[in-house]
Amino acid sequence: MTDEHHHRPRRPAADTGPRLAPLPEDGWDPSTRELLAPIPRDADGHLANVFTTLVRHPGLFRHFLPFGSHLLRDGRLPDRTRELLILRTACNTRAGYEWGRHVPLARAAGVTDEEIRRVGAGPDAQGWATADARLLRAADELHRDARLSAATWSALAADHDEAQLIEINMLVGQYHMVAFFLNSAGTRLEPGYEVETLPTPTGTDTDAAEGEHGDA
Repeated sequence: MTDEHHHRPRRPAADTGPRLAPLPEDGWDPSTRELLAPIPRDADGHLANVFTTLVRHPGLFRHFLPFGSHLLRDGRLPDRTRELLILRTACNTRAGYEWGRHVPLARAAGVTDEEIRRVGAGPDAQGWATADARLLRAADELHRDARLSAATWSALAADHDEAQLIEINMLVGQYHMVAFFLNSAGTRLEPGYEVETLPTPTGTDTDAAEGEHGDA
């Protein structure tokens, strides 16, 4: 075998599509249409792939949607707080779909483009306000240790009431669960969202996993 063969660049793997495809609208039965009816459509008139994929399990979807919608729309946390926690969780779990869908929501909540890029650098990066750094550190601790340290809990308690403290933990847990599903199913971002790419993570144990799930 020649040296040329040894050093030939490896071809990228063929894109075989998601492992679990979104259910096309022409395949929705009346029950599926009822389940999906409350969900706002994207600007192109389609529903996000996360919903049309998860609805393949209608019994679970029926219970999942109210909980997820409550955290996203009716939670006790400020929008900016919620989106910083979600973005850092998406970064930690290498959930490209979750990241791509939430970057626009973060911008709408007042997170700047520079801050969005800095999420990948973690809570110790220069430039974070103390309160923002605490949120990213909370997301990291929950990801790494499945609990908040005493110091982080106490720091958060200075700025958040009991219900908000509960919600911080539940929110990060919810978006880990969603990331597990999205990454495993290979759910693809819709046109217009795929331009938002995951930053390289730092400050957590996810560094070694860089690239494994960036196309979730």
